[in-house]
Amino acid sequence: MLTPLFEPVEQAGRLDGLVARAERDVAVNPSTRLPGTTEIEREIRRRMEGGEQFAVCYADLDHFKEFNDRYSYYDGDRVIYLLSRILHDVVKGMLGPEGFIGHIGGDDFIFIVAVPKIPLVCDEILFVFDILIPYQYNEQDRRAGYYFGKDRRGQLHRVPLMTLSIGIVTNQHRRFTHPAQVSELATEMKSYAKTQPGSVYVVDRRHDPEPGTETEAGEAR
Repeated sequence: MLTPLFEPVEQAGRLDGLVARAERDVAVNPSTRLPGTTEIEREIRRRMEGGEQFAVCYADLDHFKEFNDRYSYYDGDRVIYLLSRILHDVVKGMLGPEGFIGHIGGDDFIFIVAVPKIPLVCDEILFVFDILIPYQYNEQDRRAGYYFGKDRRGQLHRVPLMTLSIGIVTNQHRRFTHPAQVSELATEMKSYAKTQPGSVYVVDRRHDPEPGTETEAGEAR
């Protein structure tokens, strides 16, 4: 008969440790070491339950796929890491522990700030991003401000340098009961932001609908 490597109590402890480690691995994005989707949802829920006014900001790169196609996945990973540092340094530098940054995956990030801090934080993020991102290109592309890439039909077209779109949803005029509601609206606002030219952030100005009233559209800056 084989002798067990560990006593039952010790084995249970090791299993608990493995489970805890697995949960931590899921909670942290491995490429940037920022909190992942589990921690993002937990933070949104915490702020909802705390009754504070907050803004969930969904940041996404524009023309990132074309950049990967022209350069390499290694260069793409470098850009993602650069964006993670910009978001972290601006949000934490300005707000300290009151700010939160998470990495959904790929070039998709979430940061959470107090509603009054939206312009201050987002303006600084876009300012720093637009200064640094041209240096991720070679000199020829950087000087031109664009390059030629192929679309899905194989046709050449002009591709601008990467910009950053941020879609923002707040609970200032809305009542949320689940983080999924926040996520859905933030995704919607991010998609709208990506229709605007340049690096931009868009805030959802709509209110919870009331009978016989209209809601306000988002505002781009």
